[in-house]
Amino acid sequence: MKIYRSLFLGISMLALMADPVLAVDTNQTYSSGILVGAFLGFCALIVVVQLVPTIILLIGFVKAVFQGTDKQASHQSSRS
Repeated sequence: MKIYRSLFLGISMLALMADPVLAVDTNQTYSSGILVGAFLGFCALIVVVQLVPTIILLIGFVKAVFQGTDKQASHQSSRS
């Protein structure tokens, strides 16, 4: 059992030391200018602005479904 523990600790130490090797230096990868970042931010802003009315509509639909079931239940109970 002691051999397995030593083996496991040795492998985990090697794995921890190999982790920084797989890291990417973003200074060399991202070489685009500020205008590209501003353009991508503007595109993201357009997507978010279009999502706001959709979320409001979804909330309205969910409210209507739950209020509709409450009205139907109270309407059916008043008939009996």
